[in-house]
Amino acid sequence: MLLLLEYIFLGIVQGLTEFLPISSTGHLVLFRRLFGLQEVGLLFDTMLHFGTLIAVIIVFWPQIRYILTNPLCKLTKLLVVGTIPTAVIGLAFEDYFEEISRTGVTIGWEFLATGVILWGVESMRRGQRKFDQISYTDALIIGTLQGAAILPAISRSGLTIAGALMRGIDRADAARFSFLLSLPAILGACLLQTVKLVKAPIETSLLAPMLVGTMFAGLAGYVAIRWMMKIISTGSMKGFAIYVWILGLLILILPFFGW
Repeated sequence: MLLLLEYIFLGIVQGLTEFLPISSTGHLVLFRRLFGLQEVGLLFDTMLHFGTLIAVIIVFWPQIRYILTNPLCKLTKLLVVGTIPTAVIGLAFEDYFEEISRTGVTIGWEFLATGVILWGVESMRRGQRKFDQISYTDALIIGTLQGAAILPAISRSGLTIAGALMRGIDRADAARFSFLLSLPAILGACLLQTVKLVKAPIETSLLAPMLVGTMFAGLAGYVAIRWMMKIISTGSMKGFAIYVWILGLLILILPFFGW
């Protein structure tokens, strides 16, 4: 029962923080350290990503259906251009960033950096360029920022939305493109992890709680995307900036008090 609750908890954390601009990897690393949780393992990590992938597909099914029926459309090309730098950075520095994620030694500073980014873009003048005006240069820059978000506590959604806003893209369309760009990134991560899983032993007794955790990741991801689209359209991300600043400062300060 305790294991099931742990998997449900991790699923909810993954789903919410994957799409809110507060870093999913950073939170998973933090909660493992705080509560003494074990590494989730490659299989469950893959399943969690699959759960969040399903959430994106459900929310953005009209756009995805359009891509599937028009594979050579501009949106497909934009996603390909945006995915290339993400893939290059991810593959080139995979081992290095996996070590950083495992130790979590830099997450305090990375949370602080995420807050600076979110606060900074909210202080900028609002852009007016719509979704159909996104250029290949925009996609390349946003994709490069997505690759940089491989650092554990740098938010992928926060950095890509910030990049789109800095390029003068309308707020709602900036978020929409960010979430669509996450599709090939998450799918690619799932495929790479699946390849690694081929030779890995699978504990069948854990499959049921893993599936439940994955379901909660998908549900939480769906809620997070809907909530984030509403916030980015009518509200501000400064609240998230304050949250990650507090989190980052606590992570840096508490060790001095024996935590």
